[in-house]
Amino acid sequence: MKRWMYSETTQSIRVSVEPFFVDEQSAPERNRYVFGYKVVIENHGSSTVQLISRHWQITDGLGRSFEVRGEGVVGEQPSLQPGQCFEYTSGTPLHTPTGFMAGSYVMQGEDGYFFDVRIPTFSLDAPGTPVTLN
Repeated sequence: MKRWMYSETTQSIRVSVEPFFVDEQSAPERNRYVFGYKVVIENHGSSTVQLISRHWQITDGLGRSFEVRGEGVVGEQPSLQPGQCFEYTSGTPLHTPTGFMAGSYVMQGEDGYFFDVRIPTFSLDAPGTPVTLN
């Protein structure tokens, strides 16, 4: 199955996301579809930054949305020096076989300045469904 990569750069911080379907945790007969996503955050800037918090907007195939906000990612608030990257994998369940996610990270620079970094909108598509950015 073809896997898609979505990327976006904000203020020298590149966020790339690769979504995938988690078959062993899904139960389509009960309208449970679990999707994972691998995220790579790269610092292409000239100073160290720290990821402080995250905000996700998750929308299912029927247009129902919910938000997730919290500190850091996967229990961490990683610091990235120039040229460094941080990778993590997470996931979300949906009640439909398609949907999409988008969001942002709040980052803090060495100078104490806070700024938002966009997470690209990415499509969640179970096998056998048309792969489209909803």
